[in-house]
This record gives sequence, C-alpha cells and structure tokens, in this order.
Amino acid sequence: MKAAKHKASSPHRSPDQNPDHTVAVLRTELARKIAKRALAEGDALTAIPGLRLYRRSVPTACASAAYEPSLVVFVQGQKRIIVGKTTYLCDSSNFLLTSIDLPVVSQVTRATEKEPILGLILKLEMPQVREILSQQEFYLREGSADARGMAVGVTSAELLDACSRLVDLLDSPRDIPFLGSLLQREIIYRLLSGPQGKHLRAIATLGEQSHRTSKAVEWLRTNYAKPLRVDDLAAMARMGVSTLHHQFRSLTAMSPLQYQKQLRLHVARERMINEGLDAASAAFEVGYESASQFNREYSRFFGQPPMRDVKARRLADTATTHD
Repeated sequence: MKAAKHKASSPHRSPDQNPDHTVAVLRTELARKIAKRALAEGDALTAIPGLRLYRRSVPTACASAAYEPSLVVFVQGQKRIIVGKTTYLCDSSNFLLTSIDLPVVSQVTRATEKEPILGLILKLEMPQVREILSQQEFYLREGSADARGMAVGVTSAELLDACSRLVDLLDSPRDIPFLGSLLQREIIYRLLSGPQGKHLRAIATLGEQSHRTSKAVEWLRTNYAKPLRVDDLAAMARMGVSTLHHQFRSLTAMSPLQYQKQLRLHVARERMINEGLDAASAAFEVGYESASQFNREYSRFFGQPPMRDVKARRLADTATTHD
C-alpha cells in the first residue's frame, strides 16, 4: 500500500511514523465514528447533504441496484460489485469511485455482527467537480481514453483524514452549511489528484469523448423504457455509431443495448419487490413488449424466473432483518 509523500498534511502523523501504520490508525478511527452513528442495517442518512453511512452485519445475496456518481470509502468488511462482466472487489483498504449512473449487482461477502461492513457514501455533484477542475490543474498520469464509469482505488491517509473530519461535522450541526461544502471540495480534490482521478476528470471535462458518452448514458438512464435507436444515441453524443459503441463499452463495461436491458431488469426487479407488481406488469412498465421475452432474459440474468427470484429475495431480506 502506498502512502502520499506530504506527511505534514495529516495532523495525525509524526515525521518518523510508518505510512502504513498511519493509514491503519485513520481507518480504525473512521470505522469507529461510522459504527457509532450507523446503528441500523443498510444506509443511514445524515444531516450533511449527499452523505450516507453504511452498515451490514451479515453477508447478503446478490442484489440489483443503480449506482449514481458517488464515492464509497470502505473501512471494514468486503463487498463485491458487478458491472456488466466486470467484477470489483472492495475491502477495508479500498474506495469505490462511480462517475456515471450504472446498473450493478452488489453483494456483501464479508460481514459479522462483531465486525460489520462499514462505509461512507458521498454523492458527487459534477458541477462541483467541474468548478474545481477550472481552478486547479491536475497532473495527467495517463490519458483519459480508457476512462471507466467505475473504478477502485487504494484509500490514502489524506482521503481518510478528510472523510473523518466530514463525519465529525455531524457533532457540530451549526458548522455543516459552511464547513460541509469545504470538506466535500477537499475530498473531490483528493480524488482528482490520485491515480483514479482520470476517470472523474474525463466525465466532468466538457468536450471529452467520455463526457459526451456520459450524455448518452444519462439519456438511457432516464428513458430506459423507450425504444433504443443507436443512431439517435450516437447523434446525441456527436460521434459515429462505432465510436459510440467503443466509448460506451469502455465507460460502462457493456454495450448500449446491454445497458438498457440490465437497467430494465434491475428496475423491474425492484418494482416487483417493493411495489408487489406481477412479472407481466413489471415487464410492460419497463418497456418490454413480450412477457415471455422478459421472463427468459430475467432468468438468464438473475438465475431463476422472476417470481421465484422475488420470493427468495424477500425471504433473504426477512432473515437479515430478524438476525
């Protein structure tokens, strides 16, 4: 694990202290602060806009979700996130950076009552990222041609320290309106300055192919139930169809059609679970014209037919609640 060179930037670090030890101390401190405030299972909203704290005390089954642009800093436990055919495994040494809306399958793979998975989730606002980029030049370690919509990085002492101070603000509500935005800016600065910053820069920078592709992703995210015409999507992104396919797959790990299909399946699954819709109703509401096609694609993606999967998911959620 590599630590940043500027040792004096962290108030917790002495000049001769081992960098790995510093990271471990900061991680343990942040885990304690999160555990103190996130007492229930799942996400806990906070008084700081865009900030949630996360706890799970048992491993979970695979669950569909839609990730928005955000930073997740893990300080305990382990989680698996699958995007398309790409798998990301995050543990207490990692952060997860998502720069566009993505349909994912996630699973808590290591968590116990004694050592639950704990994390901090901070929503990222692209206008704020662009504003910071306009004021500060960042060294480009690599080009942005391989920018991805999701990336995993090793959490530095500086990032942990900034996140810890952000959580501390929850004890001083009067300071949140002023200091909250400053600390969020510092966190974004740390992300942009690090090895994974290229992914965030590429999405936020106007004119970049990744930024234009993200507009196509945003349209699909909002209009997933509408028929997909790739020519229209390419025109929207101001690029050729083949270029769009290449850029889209680089960014999301799937083609536009696969993205739409997975998003439809994720949304249908959540609506069946949360709203009690039957499979046919859910299929038509997310844009399918054939219930049988929906059943085939659902079974292929989630491993079993819709209603059987929904029943199993509800049983798993009930068991987790009672544990």
